Amino acid sequence: MTLTSLNSADGTSWVLRAVSGPIDAGVTGRDIPAVVPGEVQLDLLAAGLIADPFDGVNEKVQAWIGHCDWRYSTTFSWTPNDADRHDLVADGLDTAAAITLNGVEVARTQNQHRSYRFDVAALLRDGENELVVDFRSPIEFAREQEALLGERPTVMHHPFNAIRKVASNFGWDWGIDVSSSGIWKSIGIESWSGVRIASVRPLADVDGTAGILTAHVGLEWAAGAAAADVSVTVNGHTETVQVAPGETDAVLRVDAGTVALWWPRGYGDQPLSDVEVTAGDATWRSRVGFRTVVLDTAADEHGSRFHLTVNGTLIGIRGANWIPDDAFVTRITRDRYRSRIADAVDANMNLLRVWGGGLYESDDFYDACDELGVLVWQDFLFACAAYAEEDPLRSEVEAEAREHITRLSSHPSLALWNGCNENIWAYVEWGWRQQLGSKTWGEGYYFDLLPALVAELDPSTPYSPGSPFSYTRYAHPNDSRHGTTHIWDVWNDRDYTAYGDYRPRFASEFGFQGPPAWSTLTASVHDKPLDPYGEQMLVHQKAADGNLKLERGLGEHLPAPRSIEEWHWATQLNQARALRFGIEHFRSLTPLNSGSIVWQLNDNWPVISWAAVDYAGHRKPLWHALKHAFADRLITFQPRDGRPTLVAHNDSADRWRDTVRVTRQAFDGTELASQLIQLDVEPRGIAHVDLDTRVSTATDASGEFVSATGADATPAFWYFAEDPDLSLLPTSEAVEVSTERMPTGLRMTVTATSLVKDIVIQADRLDAAASVDRGLVTLVAGASAVFTVTGDIGSDVRIGFPVLCAANDLVTG
Repeated sequence: MTLTSLNSADGTSWVLRAVSGPIDAGVTGRDIPAVVPGEVQLDLLAAGLIADPFDGVNEKVQAWIGHCDWRYSTTFSWTPNDADRHDLVADGLDTAAAITLNGVEVARTQNQHRSYRFDVAALLRDGENELVVDFRSPIEFAREQEALLGERPTVMHHPFNAIRKVASNFGWDWGIDVSSSGIWKSIGIESWSGVRIASVRPLADVDGTAGILTAHVGLEWAAGAAAADVSVTVNGHTETVQVAPGETDAVLRVDAGTVALWWPRGYGDQPLSDVEVTAGDATWRSRVGFRTVVLDTAADEHGSRFHLTVNGTLIGIRGANWIPDDAFVTRITRDRYRSRIADAVDANMNLLRVWGGGLYESDDFYDACDELGVLVWQDFLFACAAYAEEDPLRSEVEAEAREHITRLSSHPSLALWNGCNENIWAYVEWGWRQQLGSKTWGEGYYFDLLPALVAELDPSTPYSPGSPFSYTRYAHPNDSRHGTTHIWDVWNDRDYTAYGDYRPRFASEFGFQGPPAWSTLTASVHDKPLDPYGEQMLVHQKAADGNLKLERGLGEHLPAPRSIEEWHWATQLNQARALRFGIEHFRSLTPLNSGSIVWQLNDNWPVISWAAVDYAGHRKPLWHALKHAFADRLITFQPRDGRPTLVAHNDSADRWRDTVRVTRQAFDGTELASQLIQLDVEPRGIAHVDLDTRVSTATDASGEFVSATGADATPAFWYFAEDPDLSLLPTSEAVEVSTERMPTGLRMTVTATSLVKDIVIQADRLDAAASVDRGLVTLVAGASAVFTVTGDIGSDVRIGFPVLCAANDLVTG
């Protein structure tokens, strides 16, 4: 097989032209240099025809782009060879495309989530060839398909549910509306003879300590091909069969011998085995990990459990929801994937849920998860909308599902296929039944088509119809007593302490908003003066009444901000505290609760959102809260009958023996009462310890607190009043700071003379690319903490608010 790449990086020159629609005057009639793979806006940006789509109010200014039809064209030289087949292979077209080669239409496509292959031998010329790909406006195409299929409910302003395209590309309550078009994956001419390996599903299983690989090999044959040997090799073990021409499937079982099991991080290692498949002259290579995954949703005395077990071991899930890491998905590189997944690993997570309004991610994403032991919960791409079950949509759904189930079946990190995001819940509770009448809405996908395809193509991976889901027809789909739960009333309507009202078996979505890092925000928002309700600020806040909810969310926890700097810090801090409160509460319910998946890990542009890591890669205070709350060993104070109880959760493989010292003390460090607790917690176990009344009862609620300190966990704190009612000293009076220049940045030592709550170094205020190694550190009087800032730090450094931030800054004058 030989490949003639038509990608720009391999020397092919492409031209982009606006064909029809409300074309901007500066673009009309112009041939614009284009990059393939790429997207229209990126070419316009590179040509200087538009400004950065993420900046200011450019989203609205550039809305015309999504209403236009666009043409990509190129000429390339072709020399005939002796191959039997010459296929045009397009790995990704976004979205409604007409492909023309040398003036002859090859095909029309309408699915961003599929790849395409067409025999074009009869159309190729010796010498110069012209390839044209015309894209229909995604917005207009969606409207046309909606008219054809019938209008159905959706949460957004464009009918994304009528076509197969990344839903959030049309905007979301955290995402910019770019409505892009383009050849978004590789394209080229593949020449081959004899037999081609069309697909491989290398299904790994375990029988005791023996690995078993069942390889399902899909074959395509050129005319006149002879029989071919098909071989599969893993761990030095090979099986071979001879396949007759025209046979499209071969199944080979390879006994791989004794194998080391693949485990999620925190439970064992991640050994990967190379797999090689040959058919005639064709070769396919990948890796597998030997493991078993089972989803247990059986009824119990509390409702219906949600237990993911790997190799027979129940996994306590600590995870985050994942969205596309850039609104322009062609900019997501292998390194960017690995940086973001490292953010999850460093925050002690063991699962990422690929959300259904995004895309089936690149193999780079799943490879990194395989290597790092991060489980993947993969949604099929249905989110917050009703979907027609009739053609042309149904056939596209089946084709894309088959392709990606097959593609991802080799990855040991893949732990769950999930039918949809919130659509079953929405049908029951969001008023859809009345709107839909007798129209289909996706039920047949979630309960029939998709589970049948998973059972056929990837039977070793569990399937769930949706999230949330209760796994019984007689319960509300978002009943927290059953299965998976989404908790959104807290962000939308209630104080974050309302997380304490829930006893979820598994929380698969819950979140609280906060702004991105200051440098990320101000690089794109330029209101003068900067204000939460400025025009550009609100462009970068997509949630309904989002900044009002941020203010409401402060509640009694923090006072009203007195400046934009305080607003930024207070809302970031409140976001971090909200999620830490919720996760620690859920973990205290173990074993009733088997895990939680926070919304969300990442952003796809600079925005005020639920993310823990902003678009520029800055770890927000929330990230540091998650690192603590998801630690293997957690000490937390939980309210029980109006008093604090100490809870120690040991989510590690080793027994936890520790001496924990609990003290009630004044802010100046004076010890008022103490209690020693000898912890002895089983692996994956939990302990609840009542506190002595003299420790848990204050004599001065405004000036006392309780702390719990051990050798193997981050200290826990309990306060008898909210911050505005505490007699905290200003940070400048409560700390002493010393700095030391380092070759890579700055080492900062902070020593407290009085209680200082939740210290965060906003490193990006010193250098937009800087980072800091820790955050949300509370210091008692006499304690010190060292913060290491990595970045290009200038010589004139002022260490004070808003660089060094603490809760004290918000409640003192």
